[in-house]
Amino acid sequence: MDIESFRIFCLEKLGVTEELPFDDSTLCFKVMGKIFAITNIDSFEYVNLKCDPEKALELRYEYEEAIKPGYHMSKKHWNSVYMDGELSDEFIKELITHSYDLVVQKLTKKQKEELREIS
Repeated sequence: MDIESFRIFCLEKLGVTEELPFDDSTLCFKVMGKIFAITNIDSFEYVNLKCDPEKALELRYEYEEAIKPGYHMSKKHWNSVYMDGELSDEFIKELITHSYDLVVQKLTKKQKEELREIS
């Protein structure tokens, strides 16, 4: 998956914005102000994605080289998913969607209502 395909996929999700809140190269995708994906736009070596803790461990075991504990993130809740071609684009999209869904589940009732109103 290239960075433009990644960007388009993230932005197609309901209520998503993209920002560079930390510096000029750290691109964050947020839903209702909450981050679900982070990557470095200069290298696009990996993407940090939120993940259910049990699933995160399973993925790291099954895809030892392609999925690692989240770099500079909570190792319990985030994985770094490497874009070196080992994982299919469809699988990466599933992981992005899982991350997005986890963040949406944790939104407040008011935020969820606001999100529904966007559609």
